[in-house]
Amino acid sequence: MAAALEDAETIMVEVGNLADEAKVAATFTQLARSEGEPPLSQRIAPAERPALASLLDAAGYGDGDFAAMDTWAAALTLARGGSDEADARNGVDRAVVAAAGKRPVIELEGAAAQLALFDALPEKEQRDLLGAVVTEAATPDRDLAASWRDGDMAAIEKETRSGLLADPELRAVLFTGRNRAWTARIATVIRAGQRPFVAVGAAHMAGRDGLPAMLKAQGLTVTRMQ
Repeated sequence: MAAALEDAETIMVEVGNLADEAKVAATFTQLARSEGEPPLSQRIAPAERPALASLLDAAGYGDGDFAAMDTWAAALTLARGGSDEADARNGVDRAVVAAAGKRPVIELEGAAAQLALFDALPEKEQRDLLGAVVTEAATPDRDLAASWRDGDMAAIEKETRSGLLADPELRAVLFTGRNRAWTARIATVIRAGQRPFVAVGAAHMAGRDGLPAMLKAQGLTVTRMQ
């Protein structure tokens, strides 16, 4: 990876301004703001409420603490509180951006656009997202990093069809649609004669809806490197 990063002319990441945590947080707060929302336990199925109670307790929140927050934002807040996976991923993005030097950094998405995808979800899908976060928090962790190191793309693809991505509507917006948009941006940069280094989460590399498959469908050659 180090050699590929060094040889790249352009750096492409999901979100380029992660170092500006205050700006990202302000964007989240602005989009997440709501009024008079019901307790979280009233926004998910009764069968999921015991797991929600455990997650709230572990994260130091009460059931009514999210009355001023959209359901999607509450779900992401709890997901961050229950796992450091997102922070680890963002740490890699920061490292890649830091290594860019004077080379241009292109955002595949950006924080505002990324959060806007969640904000635009219908309430039903936001509640499905919350339910998925609660369910995943009560499920033993899967080591996607180990699967990636082992080259086990079948295991990674399986993960992209479980949890919140098992929901067809959520999958269409948060996975397939994003990959399609990113593919178009990556293909444009490559066809412009640049050599980009693209950093995305491992899940976005798997299956027929993953970036490699979509890039191949665009007529580009994709070669796996160990």
